[in-house]
Amino acid sequence: MAAEFGVTHRTVRHYEDLGLISPERHGTRRVFHRRDRTRLALILRGKRLGFPLEEIRTIIDLYDAPRGKTSQLEYAIAQARIRRVDLEERRRDIDESLAELAAFEASCQADLDRLG
Repeated sequence: MAAEFGVTHRTVRHYEDLGLISPERHGTRRVFHRRDRTRLALILRGKRLGFPLEEIRTIIDLYDAPRGKTSQLEYAIAQARIRRVDLEERRRDIDESLAELAAFEASCQADLDRLG
């Protein structure tokens, strides 16, 4: 399964240790079912989007809650909005920093040109 998803065996074991996936065991062999594959795909997507593992766990576990997919999607939407706002604020901060650096660089270059 690690190769299938492009992660290390250690990563798969880590998610298993955290209870995020729970493959069937046959001796030392693990049998990953469709549910495990779906959960791992959701974990990796959540990580790419910057969600902490506990948020990912909550989103995944909500599927089994009484309202199932509805509560899972409502929670995921709320968390995505929070994450998006945070990233937009960071982008604004980065844009401001880049503008300040460009102005500083131009000022330094102008000073250097006057000296040369």
